[in-house]
Amino acid sequence: MNRLKIAAFLTVSLIFFPLIPANSADFNDTYGNLADYLSSIYGIDNNAGLTTFPILNIPMGGRSEGMSGAFAAVSDDASFIEFNPAGSSMLSDSELAFFHNNWIADSKIESISFTKRFGDFGIATGGKWLYLPFTEYNIYGERVSGGYYSEGVAILNASYNFLSSYHFSGLSFGISLKGAFRIMPDYSDDNGNIINGSGMSQSAVMAMADIGLLTRFDFLKGFAAREKNTSAALVIRNLGPPVLGEPLPTAASIAISYKPFRPLTIAVDFTVPVNFADIYLSEKPYGSIGISANITKFLSMRAGFMLKAGSSRVNIGSALNLNNIAIDINYTADMLTQLQPLNRVSIGVRLNLGDSGRKHLADRVDELYLMGLEAYSRGDFINARLCWEEVLRLNPKYEPAKNNLIMLQGREDLSDRIDELYRLDL
Repeated sequence: MNRLKIAAFLTVSLIFFPLIPANSADFNDTYGNLADYLSSIYGIDNNAGLTTFPILNIPMGGRSEGMSGAFAAVSDDASFIEFNPAGSSMLSDSELAFFHNNWIADSKIESISFTKRFGDFGIATGGKWLYLPFTEYNIYGERVSGGYYSEGVAILNASYNFLSSYHFSGLSFGISLKGAFRIMPDYSDDNGNIINGSGMSQSAVMAMADIGLLTRFDFLKGFAAREKNTSAALVIRNLGPPVLGEPLPTAASIAISYKPFRPLTIAVDFTVPVNFADIYLSEKPYGSIGISANITKFLSMRAGFMLKAGSSRVNIGSALNLNNIAIDINYTADMLTQLQPLNRVSIGVRLNLGDSGRKHLADRVDELYLMGLEAYSRGDFINARLCWEEVLRLNPKYEPAKNNLIMLQGREDLSDRIDELYRLDL
């Protein structure tokens, strides 16, 4: 059975390749014409590229990349850590995820993320590392220096879900503290001589933070389930001071996701970059739209489009779920893409570490609640009370049981009052 699932996953994942011209030049011309058309509508961003630490703008991978970053309101797997720090307290399961992203040329990004939830409190940690060969040649074509240019980010996240109840999913507030580093190899002077310590002068270490809000609610829901079908989010990412005079890629996003019916998710993110070194040099706002659809229980597809001045992109991907392991693969098409093997392809593996018994507890609570209703219908008010009291012991937020106990208490009070009046009449 697993072999059939893998075959289906690989087949569906590669469906989009026939849609791309077989010749790399044809593809570049096609996408170039599209990019030129978008630029004619949206214009060119003269402030692009003025921020530092590009690793902060390159996604780890996973479902969030497949939806072109329209993920701040979705935030339902381990890749939330890059898009909304409030997501950890609303995830259903703990996850450990590994990502590999072939970005451009020889540059690659390796990432890891772990998240776990304790009731209304969620934590996560993660990191990613960008590395690419750095080679310098003199005017004679001779190699004079080499090494690797690398950037890394470590993330520590915590969030708490306030005001959650049976009818309201709550308002989650989260913070991610991030530490980043940049390492530059030594380079040479005009005479081709290596300058000791020159790379260190361009290297840097930086601290920053992400802040986010997330809530879920029902809106025009086309299916019966307790899960909420609409989410809204507000996020500020990479909030921190400039590094060596260069600003961080700080940005504020507002996002919404919507499930018209269970297999389909549509998400939209609108982002406003903010240059804290000079607000007038901020990049233009941009937006992303993403769609995710569950084809079967084990196979899902996603696609997304980011409209950004000078660097719009299209993403497509799929995911295979095998028991407690999910495999994600995404392809990115933009002005940096070339039709070469594995160019602009990311692969992720997510390990589901369970829900710490939350599903089993929820099922037991539902069972006890129904047992209470059944006892009440038989006139067995004592057992009905015992069942509903046990429900509230296991889940104090289970409001139907609380309302039924209030009703039952009112009935008992009324019965006692009638008995008292009857005794007085005698």
